[in-house]
Order: sequence, then C-alpha cells, then structure tokens
Amino acid sequence: MLARFVRPLGPLALAGLTVACGAGSSPGGTFQPSGSLRAPTAPTGGPTGPGALPTPQIDAQVLRQYNAYQQAYKTAYERNDPSDLPAVATDPLLTTVTRDIERTRAKGEIWRFVNISNPRVYARSPDGLTVYVLDCMRTLAVYRYSAKTGRRTGNGEGGRYRYRAAVKYENSAWKVSDTKRDKAC
Repeated sequence: MLARFVRPLGPLALAGLTVACGAGSSPGGTFQPSGSLRAPTAPTGGPTGPGALPTPQIDAQVLRQYNAYQQAYKTAYERNDPSDLPAVATDPLLTTVTRDIERTRAKGEIWRFVNISNPRVYARSPDGLTVYVLDCMRTLAVYRYSAKTGRRTGNGEGGRYRYRAAVKYENSAWKVSDTKRDKAC
C-alpha cells in the first residue's frame, strides 16, 4: 500500500525541484550567492582595449573584421564607391584601395568578383595591437563591366594566392592596414 503513494511522489518531487531551480536566474548567466537576480554591473576603471581580452576572443574579433573588410572591398569595387572602407581599413591600405577605385571609376569600369576566403591568425606584434592574418584566397570569377552600359567588357584572371594582412587596433576598432599577395597556395 505504501508503494502506491511513494511511486507517484518521485516524479512529483522531481517536477517541483525542476520548477524551483529554473524559476529564477540571473539574466547575465552569473552565479550570485547573495540571492540577487540583478544583472552584474560592468566593471569600472578596468583595462580596455585588446589586452583585456583572452587571445581566442581577440582572434575571433580580428577575423570578423578581416571578413568585414573583404566584403566592404568587394562592394566598393562593385559600386565604385570606397565610402564604406574607413570603417574596416586604415592607412596605408585605405589610401591605396581608394585611389585604385577612383582610377577604375575614371576609366568607366566596374569590377565584380567572387572570392573564397580561408583566413587564420598566424602572428601578432609584441604589444598585441597588430594581428597578422594569413589567407589562402581563391578567386573563382572576375568580370569587368562598363559603368555606362552595364555590359560585360572583359574577364580577369582567377586563381589561388596566399595573402598576408596586418590588422591594427586603432581608435577602439580592428582595421586592416596592409595586405600583401604572396605565392600561390
């Protein structure tokens, strides 16, 4: 007779514990033994910049910005408009690419291309403010169009080359500052 009452109590007790444990939680996911459910406040006066973060987090930020640069670079050539580049690039690369886009626009050309990027961080400066990215960039297609008519006027060469890029921490953001095309990969 006792087993009839004890058996249903097991699942009932488990359900009660599940509800009790899941009822309140910190929105920030932090354990606060004082019983407070408030979000933790941001530390004040702590270190800022990339030195305050663990290396894997810095690498992830750098690779995100490098990929954002690649997308902005592609868009800038498609539109003949380098105005989005300052958010992801800095000098000397910014000036070099901007001048090339202006020359392309003056010739009445638009370039479109399809790249497959495979970047990885391979080094960093001693102060940690420059991170170096190695990318085996594969260009699948390159097309030149007339800006006036929109017709395709030629093709460029595809290929697979290794690029080395320097990504600098500048004005509270990571920006690509230089790239060099290396040997085939």
